[in-house]
Amino acid sequence: MTSCFAVIFTSTRTEGDNGYAAAAERMEELVNMQPGYLGVESVRGADGVGITVSYWESEAAILAWRQNPEHRVIQERGRSIWYSKFHTRVCRVEREYRFGQ
Repeated sequence: MTSCFAVIFTSTRTEGDNGYAAAAERMEELVNMQPGYLGVESVRGADGVGITVSYWESEAAILAWRQNPEHRVIQERGRSIWYSKFHTRVCRVEREYRFGQ
């Protein structure tokens, strides 16, 4: 997966589900149809802090996903309902190393 882009989304969840799980499932379904999407890795701790890293072929693909109308609605819900704070970083992946399978 070298020579791609990564979007690192670090967030702190609010209490309760409030429709989050269903929205996350829909976003996973939708992003898998998005041109230029390569995959995702995600983890959330018991304290509500999570880190999700999505991988993309290009910055243009990232921007297209950001502007997706259904995704925009979910972004707004995130700001108003699901997250007490979040931080997004966009990075270029220059190389990667692996151990094991």
